[in-house]
Amino acid sequence: MSGPVLSLIDASRHLLIAGPTASGKSALAAAVAQSQGGLIVNADALQVWSCWRVLTARPSVAEENALPHALYGHVAPGRGYSVGDWLRDVAALTGQRLIVVGGTGLYLTSLTQGLAWVPPVPPEIRAEGDGLLADQDGLARMVSDLDPLTRERIDLRNPARVQRAWEVLRATGRGLAEWQAETPPPLIAPADCQRILLTADRDWLADRIARRFHAMMRMGALDEVRQMLPHWDPRQQWARAIGAPELVAHLRGETDLAAATEAAIIATRQYAKSQRIWFRGRMKDWLQWPVS
Repeated sequence: MSGPVLSLIDASRHLLIAGPTASGKSALAAAVAQSQGGLIVNADALQVWSCWRVLTARPSVAEENALPHALYGHVAPGRGYSVGDWLRDVAALTGQRLIVVGGTGLYLTSLTQGLAWVPPVPPEIRAEGDGLLADQDGLARMVSDLDPLTRERIDLRNPARVQRAWEVLRATGRGLAEWQAETPPPLIAPADCQRILLTADRDWLADRIARRFHAMMRMGALDEVRQMLPHWDPRQQWARAIGAPELVAHLRGETDLAAATEAAIIATRQYAKSQRIWFRGRMKDWLQWPVS
């Protein structure tokens, strides 16, 4: 990262770096921390899990040791971990300059816009939601059960978002949108940080995604998945790592490695597309930073 580029970064404020997967967010964060100082804080919902390093492109052990990092790989599989949990973890780090980097739009918008408090969902309702979603028409039934205001505001194509909204309504009798209307002030106000959104040409990013996944395979991504195979449960949060279901299918003999790898690359590109949709819809006021 060159000096002229880094000169555009305001060292007196927190820095937030967003962008689609494989766009170079971590490299920019490391360059800023090396040049200006600051604690690199993970804002990627997949990089919080201790079982995944290679598969989620977490910084290496050497990279984490070279510069201060936080909230990477700190959650064990089997635990639940929400955006509210992440915000509480970030709140414990305030008092120093933060370089918050990741591609989970909900984390970043909640950090700068606030997050409504919603009562915890009882385990029995969570189990009921899991069972309903497993049915062939479960997602459609959940959508139809939602209150109209929540139905208008969430991504109805995202099963996790729909299930969350359904569980909140089922547990509290109030729609998620109603709870969100009571949002408190943000943990980091927009005026207190510089917000950068990396943007990239679609073909350039698709090539980067493919090359990175092949590199991850050479670095041991398949071995990571093999270690988690005895515990595999696609309903668990940690199992949503991009590429994990495809590699599990290979390890179970359902497809060959080449086909699994290609399917994982396609899934990663689809994930990048969903990220861009979120960024365009929710982060229009962030500074657009083209990369290539």
